[in-house]
Amino acid sequence: MSISSGTFTSSPELSAEQRGPVLWLTITREERRNAMSHGVLAGMAQAIGTAQTRRDIRAIVITGAGSKAFCAGADLQSAKAFTTDYSEPHGHLAQLLRVAKASTVPLVARVNGACMAGGMGLMSMCDMAVAAHHAVFGLPEVKVGVFPAQVLSVLQHLIPRRKLAEMCLTGEPITSAQALEYNLVNYVSDEGSDVDAKLQWLLDRMLDKSPAAIRRGLYTMKKVEAMAFEESMSFTESQIALFTLTEDAKEGQKAFQEKRKPVWQGQ
Repeated sequence: MSISSGTFTSSPELSAEQRGPVLWLTITREERRNAMSHGVLAGMAQAIGTAQTRRDIRAIVITGAGSKAFCAGADLQSAKAFTTDYSEPHGHLAQLLRVAKASTVPLVARVNGACMAGGMGLMSMCDMAVAAHHAVFGLPEVKVGVFPAQVLSVLQHLIPRRKLAEMCLTGEPITSAQALEYNLVNYVSDEGSDVDAKLQWLLDRMLDKSPAAIRRGLYTMKKVEAMAFEESMSFTESQIALFTLTEDAKEGQKAFQEKRKPVWQGQ
C-alpha cells in the first residue's frame, strides 16, 4: 500500500517543487542573499513534515536561488531577525531543526554559494551536502554581537572541535575545499563544473536503493546517535529483525538469488 497525502505550497520566498521522486525546496530571496525569514523557516518545516507522509518523495533537496548564496543566515534588515515573540519558547529555526532531525526522508543540501550563519544550520541539518567550488562557509555571528547557538546543535558533531571554535570565535569563513576536508560536505564540484551534475550523481546512487530500508534505516541512524553503546545495541537488535520483515528485504534477497535488479515496493 502506498501512502500519498498532503500537498506542497510555494510562496514568494520559498519554492516547493517536486521533480520526480525529489522535492526541491529553494529559498527565493536572491536579492537578500537568500537570507532566512520566518516565513521561509515555517514553510520549509511544513514541507519537510508533509513529505514524511508522501511515499512518492524519496529525497529532499534544500538550496537557494541563483549562484551567489545558499543562505546568508538571518535577515539582519528585519526588526525581528531572530525571534517573533519573546514569550514563545520555540523559535522558527529551532522548530525547523527539530523537524529535520525527525525526518526519515533524506535531506540533501545543494550549497550553491555562500553558506553563512543560520545557513550553516540549514546545511548541517541535512544528511548529505554537495557544494559548488566557489561556495564559502562561515559563522560570522560574533561580528554582529551574537553567537551561532542553535546552529551548534546540528553542526558540532560534523566538524573538528578546534576548527569549530575557530569559526565561532573569529567569525572568519572557510573555503569549499576546507569544508570538504573538515567533513562539512560530502562532495565539491570541480572548478568550472556544475554543482548539479555532482548532486544528481549522488541522488542517483541513492534513489535506486530500497525506499523501505532507507526510511527505516535513517530513523535508526538518528535514534542511535544519542544512545550509549549498550542502549544502542538493545535498540538495533530489535530493529534488524524489523528490517528483514519488510517486503523490500524479501525482494532484495530474492533478486540477489536470481541475479537480477530488485523491483522495490517501498514497504
